[in-house]
Amino acid sequence: MGLDFGVFDHIEPIPGQELDQVYADRLKQIEIFDSAGFYGYHLAEHHTPAVHSLAPSQNVFLAAASQRTNQIRLCPCIYVLPLHHPLRLIEEICMLDHLSNGRLEVGVGRGGVLEAYFWGSDWDVEANFTKYNETLNVVRQGLNTDYLTFKGEFYNFDKLPMRLHPKQTPYPPMWYMRNVETAATEGMNSIIVGTLDSFGPNVVRYKDVWKSTHGEGALTAQGTEPKIGLVTHMVIADTEEAAIQAAKPAWEEYLWNLSAPRRMEAEQRGLDQFTGGQENPRPAALPDRNADAHYRAEADAGTRASGAAENVIAQKESASFRVLAGTPDTLRQYMDSYVESGANYFVCAFHFGNMPAEVAERSIELFIDKVMPHYI
Repeated sequence: MGLDFGVFDHIEPIPGQELDQVYADRLKQIEIFDSAGFYGYHLAEHHTPAVHSLAPSQNVFLAAASQRTNQIRLCPCIYVLPLHHPLRLIEEICMLDHLSNGRLEVGVGRGGVLEAYFWGSDWDVEANFTKYNETLNVVRQGLNTDYLTFKGEFYNFDKLPMRLHPKQTPYPPMWYMRNVETAATEGMNSIIVGTLDSFGPNVVRYKDVWKSTHGEGALTAQGTEPKIGLVTHMVIADTEEAAIQAAKPAWEEYLWNLSAPRRMEAEQRGLDQFTGGQENPRPAALPDRNADAHYRAEADAGTRASGAAENVIAQKESASFRVLAGTPDTLRQYMDSYVESGANYFVCAFHFGNMPAEVAERSIELFIDKVMPHYI
């Protein structure tokens, strides 16, 4: 069975480029993905004091993308639910689903408590988690009803008319990042981060939890096979040396953008509750993100290959993401092992850090021409 392909993006600042040019370059890339048959474009949500997202309103950017594309699914991944009023989000989801002619897919998550603190939202990790769950419940109900009634800790609605409805029924497909057990339990598609070695056990875990929760062969609420994929940051060039040379500075900048500005802001303000490894604590009730020994053993007992060819740049223990740099042959060796994991979705990250657009576009061109056809 062939893979579907997606793209994960942050849209980071590029030195020397004005914001309108950054947006124009990304929209050009999305048009290429659309023409090449990519399944989805997944756009992250981050807010000040973070610097690694110049599209904090995904809906605004994806509305523009919806008018430049015809096939590709447009996927906010994720909406940081504790920062959204559920009614406003319901309305915007409905608008975007219609503007895209039913091509919207919805990623959901908690986000970080440090961002919640700066936004004046509930930054206590357990209160933040409660607000996430409540907002998710409101959104799901509100997208699939004519009158919304809900009573919770944060929101209360009494037979409120839902004037807008999504184009897709019962609502657009949903995604959850970084925890396959939560995704499978909730009936959502999943994207995770990490290494290929840790990914295989999580594929087994996702399928096992999906089967035990929803039944053998169960489909999503929209009647599709559930998807699971791993984000792979990559630089592809005509030689290994050129790929590594392009990847290293971009990856280092990406890692800095991802963590340093928020940490520095917390330290400068004396916010001790967010320093020393406490930038993003997790609620007590959540399952572990890592697959346990049982799933690892089950994955190892299958045909999953190990030791895939990888040129990994600037790998750090604190970084959940990694970058793969090489030629199309390097990528194909990696992809062969990826396929043996049993996953059905491959998530590319082509443009990251301070990478010039032409470097990303060369990677995209080589991936589409020399890698992708082997796995469709």
